This record gives sequence, structure tokens and C-alpha cells, in this order.
Amino acid sequence: MPARPDALLQEAKALLPGCVALRRRLHAEPELGLALPATQKAVLEALDGLGLDVETGGRTSAVTATLRGARPGPTLLLRADMDALPMQEETGLAFASKRDGAMHACGHDAHVAMLASAARLLAARRADVAGNLRFVFQPGEEGFGGAKILVDEGLLSRPPRVDAAFAIHVDSSTPSGVIAGRAGPILAAADLVSIDLTGRGGHASMPHLALDPIPAACEIVLALQALVTRRIDPFDPAVLTIARLQSGTTANVVPETANLLGTLRSVSEGTRSAMHEGIRRVAKGVAAAHGLAVKPHVVSGYPVTVNDAGFAAFVRGVASELVGRERVVEIPVPIMGAEDFAFILREVPGAIVFLGVRPEGRESAPLHSNRMVLDEDALASGIALHAAVALRYLERGGRIDGAQAA
Repeated sequence: MPARPDALLQEAKALLPGCVALRRRLHAEPELGLALPATQKAVLEALDGLGLDVETGGRTSAVTATLRGARPGPTLLLRADMDALPMQEETGLAFASKRDGAMHACGHDAHVAMLASAARLLAARRADVAGNLRFVFQPGEEGFGGAKILVDEGLLSRPPRVDAAFAIHVDSSTPSGVIAGRAGPILAAADLVSIDLTGRGGHASMPHLALDPIPAACEIVLALQALVTRRIDPFDPAVLTIARLQSGTTANVVPETANLLGTLRSVSEGTRSAMHEGIRRVAKGVAAAHGLAVKPHVVSGYPVTVNDAGFAAFVRGVASELVGRERVVEIPVPIMGAEDFAFILREVPGAIVFLGVRPEGRESAPLHSNRMVLDEDALASGIALHAAVALRYLERGGRIDGAQAA
């Protein structure tokens, strides 16, 4: 029997106390990077007894758990990231981080708790599952490329092979319970930019006898901003931020070297490629004009996160049935943050959406703030959305063509 969204939401609300307890446990014990032993232990305990095929990661602390349905069908991957950020929490919460220099400021604690609760809901409905569900709890989203490591280890290709993928990310700037998404690019590619300049050191009173890299570094910063505004289509944008200029040791010495460090964000491979080439060209040209040696480095990071148009429309329809059409909104333009779920969406169709968790009646600090808090009641909508998307996708035999955005 097809799952009714209102029934799923009621089941999710019944699971909310356990979801909140798990989220608070994780929030108090945040871990960074790819090795998350305490987080992995909490996930394994949450999944215990659900009758899932559970595996732990090879190079990481990942947990993957497969639910094999009562009937054959396609395989849908549901993903939650697990790692925290290297920052000091200042929320004043009773369950605030107990670990200095680590905080769940991006909601990954909520992601894990929602997915573990959805796994419990779906395991209880195994008779309704026509196919397979792979629950993935992934470390290392915050700059470590954990998703790519899992893909390289065979996450998508080992039996049962994954046909599509779905993820939810909370957003503390969006009203609680609102679901936001879009087709096509939804999050940007993020690349590292580092430019090394080498000149000749000397006395600050005699700069003509030295070869000062600092003026050239400053010119490169300004020239790179002109590159963005003069050579890049504003409707296919790039954001280039030079966040650090490092040079010198004291006031009366012309330094020999300087380094520029920053990030590049883009939402298409065309603009991304053009900016990579342009950054190298500008750095070499300005350095040559000053007689300096230069080594520009542009290191590719996470790719553009692209939601499959058909899957995004399918999710929008399911979400509208679940929470009401008025609480499902279209994100008008891509967000310039980045997500390593992009590595999964490069391989299989799928989508990521945002779940609003801004507490009602108050302003909330944005994601990655040391004062970020969330409305835990909204997590019930996330649990139910995971379950509704999963069950509807499998009910349709993986066919999303013809699905209309509600």
C-alpha cells in the first residue's frame, strides 16, 4: 500500500525524542575530519537491531547500512554527513560541545540524527520497500572529500548498485520546516588558489636595490577582481576571494617572497575552467611586469553540486504532499557554498535539498557561525522527507520521468 505523507509525518514525530537525543549526544562530542570513532559508535548503536546490512568504512569512519526490501527493485542512497568544524562553540546550550576547538556549526549532527531515525522508520515498513535503501553516514565533508573517498571505495558500484541518491542539509537562515531546493546547479564548485611570488630582499630604505613582491601581490589581487568583472558572464558567475596576503617579517626589511591564498567559487565547468586559466595568466603577467618569479597554483576542490532536473521535480512534489505546497520553495539561484555530495551526484541522478531550522520568532546565526542553533522540532520533517522520498521512489520502480513539481 502506498505510504501516505501525513502518516509518515506522524510516525516521524513519534521518533522525534530519540532523534533529538542522538543529535544532542553528537553535538556535545563533535569530531573533525575522516576519523570519527565516537560518532561512528553512536551511529552503530542507533542502527542496532534494525535488521540492516551494516558495514564500516575502510579509510574513514563511515557507516553504510543497507535495507533490503520485501520485493526486488532499484536502490536509493540516502546520505548524512557526520563531521564537525574546527571552531569554538559560543551558543551557551546545555549540550554544547565538550571538545575545545570543535563544533557542529553546520548541522551535521542533525543530519545524522534525521537519517538514523528515518532508517528506523523505514525498517519498520520493510514490507512496503520494493528495492533497496543504502543509508550512508559519511565523514569528512568539511574539506576532506569524504564522499569522493567512499565513491572511490565502491560505495555506488558494489551490490546492490545505487541507482539514485538523495540528501538533506539543514539551513538555520530558512524558517523552520520549510523545504527549499532547485533543479540544476544548487551549490558551487570550490577551488583553492595559491600564488607564490619570489623577488629579492633588501633594506626598506633602499627598495630600488631589492625586488619587492608586495606591490606586485597587491596588483594581482586587484587584477583578479577585474578578471571576474570584465571577463566572466555575470549570469554564470564566479566568486574569487583572496583571503590572505602573507609576506615579510618586520618593518625595515623588503621581503623576498609573498604568498596569496584564497578560494574560487563557480557554478559551471565553463566558468570554472576560464577562471583557472585566467588566474594563472594574470599572475604570470603581473609578476613578469615586476620582474618577479611566480608559481600560481589552482587546486580543484569539490565540483559543482548539480541536482538532476527530474529528480528535483520529483522531490518537490513529494515534499509538497508532506508539508504543504506553501512550505516548499524554489531557490532562485545557486548557493556559492560547496558540498562534497557533488561527487555522488556526478555518478548517479539525485538531489540535495535544504530544510529550514530557524527558530520561530528569532534571528538565527548562519551556518558555520559559532552561535548557530536550530529548531529541533523541524527534524521531524526531515525524517519524514527521507522516508517519503525513499518509499515513493521505490513504489515507482525508480521511474521519475513525468514527475511534476507541485
